[in-house]
Amino acid sequence: MIELEGLTKRYGEKVAVNNLSFTVRPGIVTGFLGPNGAGKSTTMRMILGLDRPTAGDVRIDGIHYHQLKDPLTYIGALLEAKAWHGGRSAYNHLLCLAQSNGIPASRVREVLETVGLTAVAKKKTKGFSLGMGQRLGIAAALLGDPRILMFDEPVNGLDPEGIHWIRNLMKSLAAQGRTVFVSSHLMSEMALTADHLVVIGQGRLLADTSMADFIARNSRAYVRIRTPQRERLLDVLHQAGITAGETGGGALEVEGGKSEQIGELAARHQIVLHELSSQQASLEEAFMQLTAQAVEYHAHDGTPPARQEPWGAGWQKGS
Repeated sequence: MIELEGLTKRYGEKVAVNNLSFTVRPGIVTGFLGPNGAGKSTTMRMILGLDRPTAGDVRIDGIHYHQLKDPLTYIGALLEAKAWHGGRSAYNHLLCLAQSNGIPASRVREVLETVGLTAVAKKKTKGFSLGMGQRLGIAAALLGDPRILMFDEPVNGLDPEGIHWIRNLMKSLAAQGRTVFVSSHLMSEMALTADHLVVIGQGRLLADTSMADFIARNSRAYVRIRTPQRERLLDVLHQAGITAGETGGGALEVEGGKSEQIGELAARHQIVLHELSSQQASLEEAFMQLTAQAVEYHAHDGTPPARQEPWGAGWQKGS
C-alpha cells in the first residue's frame, strides 16, 4: 500500500505538487492520470525518495522509502526506460541490482524470461531499442518480487504484442494481491487496464474513484435514435414526457439511459427504427472534460495567434 498525506513539492515559486492525499491499495490496478505538467512524475519520485517533499508525508507499507531494507523487495518501479550503464549487458545490469538488494542471482534469469529478453541477456544495453529498454526496466521492477509495483508510461515503445503482454502482466500482479500503480497518457490502454483512477491537475487532486464512476461523473450518457418516421416519433416521445434533441445527420438524442422505454414506445406505435443505441463517453472524453481547466500546455491547430502588444505596451514582464 502507498499512502500520501498532504504531499507538497515546491521549486522556488512553482508548486509542482499541491497537498496531495490519496491511498493506492493492493489487489487492483490504480491508474494515475493528469495533463503534462500536472505533477505525476514528481509525485512518483517523492514516493521513491528521489525528491524530498516540501511538506506532507508518503509511506510505503507504513514506513518511508529510506527506511526500507533491500527496497527492491518491497517496491519495484519503472520511471526512466534507460536508467542503466550502456556498456553493461542486460544480465549484468540486473545482477548488480540483485546483489545490492540481497536478491539471489537465479532471480535474474527468471525476470529476463518473464519479459522476453533471454535471447539478448548477454548483449550490451546501449544497442537496445526503446521497446527492449522498456522490457529491461520492467524486469528490474520485478526483480525483487515486490508487493508494490509502480510504472510510469510502461507501454512506451512496445509493439502491439508487448502492449497486450504488459496489460495482462499488470492485471495478474494485481490479482495476486499486489499494489499496482501505473501512469500513462494512453487513455484507451488505461481504460482496458485500470480498475481505479487517481487524477491530478496542476498538482492538485481532481478525482480518486473507480473507473466506472469516473466516466459516469465526467461524461454524458444519452440514447441515439435514427428513424424514417422522425416527426411521428417526436410526437410519441413528447406525449410520453421524453425530450429529444436534434443532431446533425437527422439523428435524435435523448439524455439518460431510456433506450428500453424508447424501443417499447416505437414498437407499440409501429415506428421503424434504424438505430437505437445507448452512448457513453470514453475515458479519454471524460478525462478531457475533467481536466480542461488544468491543462498547462496548450497546442494550437495552426491558426495564427491574435496579435499581442509588445513588451511595455500594457504588459509587465512576469505578469
